[in-house]
Amino acid sequence: MKRRQFLAAAGTGVAATALAAPAIAQSAPEIKWRLASSFPKSLDTIYGGAEVMAKMVSELTDGKFQIQVFAAGEIVPGLQVLDAVQNNTVEMCHTVSYYFVGKDPTFAIAASVPFGLNARMQNAWLYQNGGNELFNEFYKKYNVFGLPCGNTGTQMGGWFSKEIKTPADLNGLKMRIGGIAGQVMAKLGVVPQQIAGGDIYPALEKGTIDGAEWVGPYDDEKLGFYKVAKYYYYPGWWEGGPTIHAFANLEKFNSLPKNYQAALVAATTYANTIMQARYDVQNPPAIKRLVANGTQLRPYPTDVMEACLKATNELWAEISAKNPDFKKAIDAMQAFRNEEYLWWQVAEYTFDSFQIRTRPRG
Repeated sequence: MKRRQFLAAAGTGVAATALAAPAIAQSAPEIKWRLASSFPKSLDTIYGGAEVMAKMVSELTDGKFQIQVFAAGEIVPGLQVLDAVQNNTVEMCHTVSYYFVGKDPTFAIAASVPFGLNARMQNAWLYQNGGNELFNEFYKKYNVFGLPCGNTGTQMGGWFSKEIKTPADLNGLKMRIGGIAGQVMAKLGVVPQQIAGGDIYPALEKGTIDGAEWVGPYDDEKLGFYKVAKYYYYPGWWEGGPTIHAFANLEKFNSLPKNYQAALVAATTYANTIMQARYDVQNPPAIKRLVANGTQLRPYPTDVMEACLKATNELWAEISAKNPDFKKAIDAMQAFRNEEYLWWQVAEYTFDSFQIRTRPRG
């Protein structure tokens, strides 16, 4: 009797295994995606965010889900990667959504806008206060699904061939400045230029442009801007904490097995953290090297900052009056920012200000 019970149980186990094996195989298909980056490989930290994400996706899926990363220009130009995802030329891209304000200015708010959120606030809003949900509802119009996949922290304010002492000094300047910040600068007489990262140096060198902003000391040093422009301004008031996004074709994302979707979300979240950590480590020594090579650091004068803030508020009112998606997003961002700063001035700002005043000099 016991022998028959054992054989029956064993048979049941074999049958269950036979049934389970195909199910497991079906739930872990081999999938290969291509990702087009907006960045050149030479910018190892910002470009590397996509590589960090792809490696983690592979590890989380035992190599079943592979994402191959291509630098700007290898499949499509850096500023055309979102189009490539929309039309399914590639399944995914890694970019900054404010590059696509020509499609709709609402794209800018998901990344960074003038006098917006710093990096920690940006993450808090996107992950915990409805930001990701708000924007993914908007992205449906463009057949993409967005995931935060990097942040640079507050950026620098740009390189110029001459000093910026008053708002009048901006008038007539040709400046490489991305996204909606260029529209703010245009109100002050700047002629904004949308130029991909790898093309900025030759434009500065030839005098095609008078100034340029990119990211911060580490990347700007790599691109060699200090060789062709002397004055380096701060802060980049238009990028207090810009999110770099990974955009997936919406239909392709929805067709992924749920565990692959979860792996992609986890991997982008990891890459988001790693990128900012790398910049925070790399920027301090880089700015020291730049200064040693003759770079002149300059803060934007207060009256320049105030003029830019005034122009920003005017632009938000103009766009909001005719674009309900933009109004919904900018109102949500500003309300969140104002609440956050109520808290930050109590603890964060006081702590940081004391540390700055009392740190050892040298």
